[in-house]
Amino acid sequence: MKTREEALAFGLTFESTYQEAPFHDSNWQLIRVNPSKKAFLWTYEKDGHICLNLKCDPEWRDFWRSVYKSVVPAYHQNKDHWITVILDGSIPDEEIKRMIAESYELVTDSPTKRIYEAVKRIPNGKVATYAQVAAMAGNPKMCRAVGNALHKNPDFENIPCYRVVNSKGELAGEYAFGGAWAQKELLEADGIEVIDGKVDLAKYAVNIR
Repeated sequence: MKTREEALAFGLTFESTYQEAPFHDSNWQLIRVNPSKKAFLWTYEKDGHICLNLKCDPEWRDFWRSVYKSVVPAYHQNKDHWITVILDGSIPDEEIKRMIAESYELVTDSPTKRIYEAVKRIPNGKVATYAQVAAMAGNPKMCRAVGNALHKNPDFENIPCYRVVNSKGELAGEYAFGGAWAQKELLEADGIEVIDGKVDLAKYAVNIR
């Protein structure tokens, strides 16, 4: 990957992205994410090469800099959390795409997204409490946020929110998928026994490590 066009085209393959030149300077072309409008891919020409500014986890930042001479501290951005990738042909395309993908993931990270990803990890035949989902999502204190996110579940087929119960193993009566009876049927289809509106957490709760 050596051209701006290649980098921008790849950046636009990610969900809810759009291209913008915000500085009235055609040298700076960005890819942003809706609805936050945060940029995860900055492109510009400097010293005869197209360069990319990408957000990067500090641990990966040091790794990329040590492996490739063309990955340097970010130009005009926070050097702890951003890197500049010089498209001089020395870095394999797949590695550049991996860095762009990581930048996208970091910019689009949100508590709701992490909650949905945590719920996806509850295996068939198991349940998790709100507190467990919060812990799996990285913040044990956001139980209320878990409830709010599950009520707005945008993808029932892939985010099995019916596998989430309260701290006593009780089913929810107002879930968007149809209430406690619908939740009971879905859990029983998973092979989970529901007695008097409750699940035995000692038997069915997911094990968090």
